[in-house]
Amino acid sequence: MDTIDIGLWVTGGLLVLVVTGMRVAFAAGLAGLVGLVWIFWAKFGYDPDRFGKALTVAVKTAGQVPHSKVAAHTLSLIPTFILIGYLAYYAGLTKALFEAAKRWVAWVPGGLAVSTVFATAGFAAVSGASVATSAVFARIAIPEMLKVGYNKQFAAGVVAAGGTLASLIPPSAILVIYAIIVEQDVGKLLLAGFIPGAFSAVIYGLLIVGIAVVFKTVGPPVTGFTWKQRFASLPGAFPIVAVILIIICFVYNPFGEKAWGTPTEGGAIGAFIVFCFALFHGMRWTELKSALLETAKLTAMIFTIIWGVLIYVRFLGFADLPGAFSDWITSLEMSPMLILICILLAYAVLGMFMDAIGMLLLTLPVVYPAVMALNGGETVSAAESAFGMSGPMCAIWFGILVVKMAEFCLITPPIGLNCFVVAGVRPDLSVQDVFKGVTPFFIADGVTIALLVAFPSIVLYLPSLAG
Repeated sequence: MDTIDIGLWVTGGLLVLVVTGMRVAFAAGLAGLVGLVWIFWAKFGYDPDRFGKALTVAVKTAGQVPHSKVAAHTLSLIPTFILIGYLAYYAGLTKALFEAAKRWVAWVPGGLAVSTVFATAGFAAVSGASVATSAVFARIAIPEMLKVGYNKQFAAGVVAAGGTLASLIPPSAILVIYAIIVEQDVGKLLLAGFIPGAFSAVIYGLLIVGIAVVFKTVGPPVTGFTWKQRFASLPGAFPIVAVILIIICFVYNPFGEKAWGTPTEGGAIGAFIVFCFALFHGMRWTELKSALLETAKLTAMIFTIIWGVLIYVRFLGFADLPGAFSDWITSLEMSPMLILICILLAYAVLGMFMDAIGMLLLTLPVVYPAVMALNGGETVSAAESAFGMSGPMCAIWFGILVVKMAEFCLITPPIGLNCFVVAGVRPDLSVQDVFKGVTPFFIADGVTIALLVAFPSIVLYLPSLAG
């Protein structure tokens, strides 16, 4: 049995473990360790006397991976981005955002739902966690929508779908994880998420307006706000705008040739600004403690998944499964674009059974090299590539597509995590209610993904400005 066969058997075992309920972090770590032992023992000719040595070498190889990768400076982005979101919540920025959006947008058909989507997009710009965004707005927006007569399933679906925007709009923890796995520029990937994220929010808003126009009872407009009241709501949103500008300037300085610093520094300063704003608004020690504890819990969960998956990734390298998969993909007698679409559809199916972060971490080590090979390689020029873009730009474009698919998977049954979070926050809603409510948003996500595939410039415009 060669290494490719070992890789396939171990990967199959990993999928069985995940489907049967084992956490992705532990399933990946266990599969990777077993795979490494198997490969080293195979090199020793399956000699029973040398099994102990194969186990020792495998454990040492696996043990070196988590620390070397997680100690990377780039991953420090994740806790700072998550902390910004929790501090913003305890500072009352979420309520201020929703109130501002309501006063400016609620007059259109389905306006309160559109306001919710735009408010979640604004909160996503200071929070890298979709789950946190959904939980926060389930408490704030759903009661407001129910008060004016919204269908409760639709209201829940709006919040669950709006929460997914945090996966794409920077600061995004998933984009950072993608950059780490594929070894691409974090700053350019964060820049690339702004326009597609805003684009997704607009598509959601148009869908809601269309539904409200066709079904008059779904989303009645809310009127009665004066211009004075509208402008009075804007100062509460200023800290969000300040954090967004700081992150942009630290990733790509629009006012000069050189960025102000690294994305990590931008995230840290953004967290400090929101912290100061929270103190100014009377945040107490118990609230600060809760924000820090929630940040630590979510960060520990993400890092644990990364640790486990990186052991599996190291095993894949020894098994040469990514190279074999790339060779197979490029040998298919199909157009590269059709193969890419099939890969995205496969993500849609896989996301029904796995969480977004685990799905990306497990698949990218194999799928990413294949997509880059389809385009012509890491160093191919735009003129010679299959998708009409250079290798680095293809990596950014594919990253945004994959993260958008991860957003889609956050609301698809039976795993759709955002739907479970909304149902958990609202005891009057069942998970089935939330899944019914998000159904129309599948159409919106499908349209968005199709447009991002057809028009890569939507994704690549801002990264191209950064050089």
